[in-house]
Amino acid sequence: MRADERYDACVHALRGFVREAGFSQVVIGLSGGLDSSVTAAMCVDALGAECVHGVLLPGPYSSDHSVTDAQDLADNLGIQAQTVSIREPYEAFARALAPACGGELSGLAAENTQARCRMVCLMALSNAHGWMLVNTGNKSEAMMGYSTLYGDTAGAFAPIGGLYKTDVYEVARWRNEQARAEGQVPPIPEHVLVKPPSAELSPGQEDEKSLGIDYATLDALLVAHVERGLGAEALEAAGFARCDVDRVLTTVRATAFKRALEPPFPDAPFYG
Repeated sequence: MRADERYDACVHALRGFVREAGFSQVVIGLSGGLDSSVTAAMCVDALGAECVHGVLLPGPYSSDHSVTDAQDLADNLGIQAQTVSIREPYEAFARALAPACGGELSGLAAENTQARCRMVCLMALSNAHGWMLVNTGNKSEAMMGYSTLYGDTAGAFAPIGGLYKTDVYEVARWRNEQARAEGQVPPIPEHVLVKPPSAELSPGQEDEKSLGIDYATLDALLVAHVERGLGAEALEAAGFARCDVDRVLTTVRATAFKRALEPPFPDAPFYG
């Protein structure tokens, strides 16, 4: 599929899911990152800007540019956006959990608690207003289990859940080019497309460093393994480093339980 076909398939599937589920409006967390930016644009194209509600959820490690990028995206799309800080809820959880966690909430437990605080806020707004929560996860991170159960895995539907990260970049650039061709403001800020992806759950965190592999290599390996069915020996013969093959395939197997709990995504032949 071309980028435009992938984008349109995601938009069509999202629109159908929202209507079939009986919703008319959706809510989405805006992190200032690529995935939420592309998903928000798809929501607007599927439902109209007046039916999309963005929420900025800054935490203790959120950068200034993530907030600025998220607000710029909302302004470009013409959607309502509000800010709900998770600092106080997270600090309250950290204090309450510290004794049971050996004196301090730290490491992975601290990072994931931030992600879960965000989902508590989004689900509260979903319940309060009758908005459907849209998930922003992609296939690369789902295959690697690079997500937080009951945190960023939450949501009724994942429009980009069938796209690998490199293809999310591709559809983002296509959507901006389409806007320019129509004389409109490109919806996705340029800074979103060039900055290193980060969940911003700890100081200086970057997604590729956390994964231990760059997205281009990871996606090529995952497509060969998941979509074409190549095993470890065939992947090594195709030129992938054995250390990458072993680590990725081991992680894919070990995190299958997390994928079983993730929301549905478009059933389209993206890689057929």
